Amino acid sequence: MLFQTEVFELSGPLHLTTIDWTNPDHRRSVASCLVQGVYIIERDRQENRQPPLAPPWWQFFNFDLHSQLIDDADSCIFGAIYKLKNPISESTRSYIIAFRGTLTKGNSFLRDLDLDIHIIKNGLHETSRFEIAMQAVKNLVSGQTSKSNIWLTGHSLGSAMALLAGKKMAKSGILLDSYLFNPPLAGWVPCLFVNLHR
Repeated sequence: MLFQTEVFELSGPLHLTTIDWTNPDHRRSVASCLVQGVYIIERDRQENRQPPLAPPWWQFFNFDLHSQLIDDADSCIFGAIYKLKNPISESTRSYIIAFRGTLTKGNSFLRDLDLDIHIIKNGLHETSRFEIAMQAVKNLVSGQTSKSNIWLTGHSLGSAMALLAGKKMAKSGILLDSYLFNPPLAGWVPCLFVNLHR
């Protein structure tokens, strides 16, 4: 089943033909589109859609899909690493790691729901999905000379993943900019702002 929100030409910010990386609204729009891209990558996989609907969500902003993050428990795609094709300057974000939230349809629903329960129990950091996410973040950070060109972003369950990954990296002295949409617990909001503004 196809939804209008999955089609970039119908729901994407087509007015952003030029990105001003110093504009927080532009950065937020790009981050949200890349998260939407992860949702649609997984829906494309579940429905075996050809051609896939996901690529315009990152290609419009001149990003390539660098790699996908796949859950070892159910083989669903829960995250993606995007790489900017031609960074303009050191301040331009060359890599963005995006995590999707819970999908309510398809074969990833039960696994996503289980992870939502782990959030409530304060145990998301103990799951294999988070370990995969954390390893991807560490690998990307270790391969970059400038850590300031890496962002984390996510929505809902993905927001929790990005927040935890950002906090773990901050404890090791590496601060990553983060754009978090609808974090699942209200108590996390103070941490959200600390992570964003350091």
